[in-house]
Amino acid sequence: MKWRGGRQSANIDDRTGRSSGSGGKLVAGGGIGTVIIAVLFFLLSGGDIGSLPDVLGGSNQAANYQTENVATDAYTEEKEFSAVVFGHLEDYWQDVFQERQEAYQDPTLVLFTDSVQSACGYATSQVGPFYCPADEHVYLDLSFANELASKYGASGDFAMAYVIAHEVGHHVQNELGITQQLEKIRQQVSDTEYNEYSVRLELQADYLAGTFAKYLAGETYQGQPILEAGDIEEAITAANAIGDDTLQKEYQGYVVPDSFTHGTSAQRVAWFNRGYQYGDLSHGDTFKENNLDLTNQ
Repeated sequence: MKWRGGRQSANIDDRTGRSSGSGGKLVAGGGIGTVIIAVLFFLLSGGDIGSLPDVLGGSNQAANYQTENVATDAYTEEKEFSAVVFGHLEDYWQDVFQERQEAYQDPTLVLFTDSVQSACGYATSQVGPFYCPADEHVYLDLSFANELASKYGASGDFAMAYVIAHEVGHHVQNELGITQQLEKIRQQVSDTEYNEYSVRLELQADYLAGTFAKYLAGETYQGQPILEAGDIEEAITAANAIGDDTLQKEYQGYVVPDSFTHGTSAQRVAWFNRGYQYGDLSHGDTFKENNLDLTNQ
């Protein structure tokens, strides 16, 4: 992915190097691509997965980092990359909502080290990247990129771009009111029944990440395509690596389908590919595809 020199988002809250107290409730982790619903519910991985120590256009202005660690930072390149990807996501989703004649509020990307306090609770890097609807922030420990490559074999910059796009996909769901519908359903069904809704929420975020990839495939920077050969394959490798079945097989040797909360590797890849194929919102109703009705709850 060609990203150096691209517009960096100004909606970056850089908390790397800060100490964040552990007061308040603890955010639970559920694998790569987690949406944390404030107070009402958390998306937890089933079986033993939830207890794993490791969970899985505009001007080229500088990002307005809010930071206390102004000294030399080993993560400078990762920060700049994340800010550029976030900038592309802002451009894309603003265009999509404008075409729908709907308002869209950009999220904020919080970069942190080791632990962070969010409106959804206190979280450590073990939770993995997550989105908190209560403050409309995406939270990302930059060391996750190294773990994604070394532990799960998903290397390459676009693997990380997929992860960020997935989390922003959860923000889009929040903007569309889907998250709020799921909050109500969560109060009416059992944990096992809700897992299927959770899976569909996550697969839809994968679909939305795919539509973003489709958008980038048609964009250029300084006359050159932004996406490079192998970028889409990097995203697919990441999606395949963090399916519930793959993670459960790796960590406990067997799978428990009723406990899935994010979808199988095949499902995650399929919905990302579908988003990349269609590049619109009309083909991404993962709930309808599985006969789950959000309107009659």
